[in-house]
Amino acid sequence: MNQTSRHIFASLFAGAFLAACATTPVEDLVVTEVTADDLPASVLAAIAAERPDFTIEEALKKVREGTRVYYDVEGELADGSELEFDILMDGDKAQIVEIQRDLEWADVPEEVQKIALEASNGAVPVRTIESTQTDGAVIYELFADGMPSDPSWEVRVHGGEAELLDERWMH
Repeated sequence: MNQTSRHIFASLFAGAFLAACATTPVEDLVVTEVTADDLPASVLAAIAAERPDFTIEEALKKVREGTRVYYDVEGELADGSELEFDILMDGDKAQIVEIQRDLEWADVPEEVQKIALEASNGAVPVRTIESTQTDGAVIYELFADGMPSDPSWEVRVHGGEAELLDERWMH
């Protein structure tokens, strides 16, 4: 094989390798819809301990990377406000890792709005989810117009400091 052929072969191999990497899922995720009756007792107990007036409307079981099991449980409080609990399983033990709610843009803290507007070049997000973490931090998931599946930006507020995250929050 001559020098030119080797360069062409190496370029084709590198291109194929990069293409394969680009199409490989970053995260293995299996989602199953479940009923409230199918939820483990520890999940129900964790929710009842946190918000006893919560009524379950929908639940999903998510298995990430084949081993991490979560339950996303959506519903309403007695006052009609909607919440979602993200619950991580450790064997039979359930731990609430996030409590989420949708916010109107006007209700997003000013410091978070400022960071979001800078990150989006002035575009107001079409949806904002506030996720309260167990460590006291709050993650604001900000969605761009036409991109409803994953947040385009995330801002973490903890200890009075707000920062734009450069990686997706783990939960």
